[in-house]
Amino acid sequence: MKILFVCLGNICRSPTAEAVFRAMAAQELPQLALSVDSAGTAGYHAGEPPDRRTCEAAARRGYDLSALRARVVEARDFETFDLILAMDRQNLRTLERRAPAHARERLRLFLEFAPESGVLEVPDPYYGGQNGFEHVLDLIEAAARGLCAALRTGKGLSIPRAD
Repeated sequence: MKILFVCLGNICRSPTAEAVFRAMAAQELPQLALSVDSAGTAGYHAGEPPDRRTCEAAARRGYDLSALRARVVEARDFETFDLILAMDRQNLRTLERRAPAHARERLRLFLEFAPESGVLEVPDPYYGGQNGFEHVLDLIEAAARGLCAALRTGKGLSIPRAD
């Protein structure tokens, strides 16, 4: 199973989701062969590490984002990944426009896996204060737990496999 997390610039939300999910899946689903990555729909920060505030907030919870570098979603991602999870509706719409018709059913909002959160979008913390980064981590941890549960049970996952 190959999973891609997507936000706008790939320096706050999606690298956080990548690191959090990778850590949780290693603990909860060691038997599954998972490949995890993140990307952005815009190339503003391509090649850059995640935002310093993102890294600091993640590190306080034991997640290491230091090896990650921003990249842009590429056409081949729609063929490579089984599940492409957008952080918000704007990025989901962008992905839907770019994806070939056969790959659109692989696109979802990440927070669909955290219905108890009461929201469907992970807000962009970039222009906010430190509390925004903590809130993003709370939402991403909840969705990562939900995604792990869905992968464990198969419930809530009806996705075609990428070739």
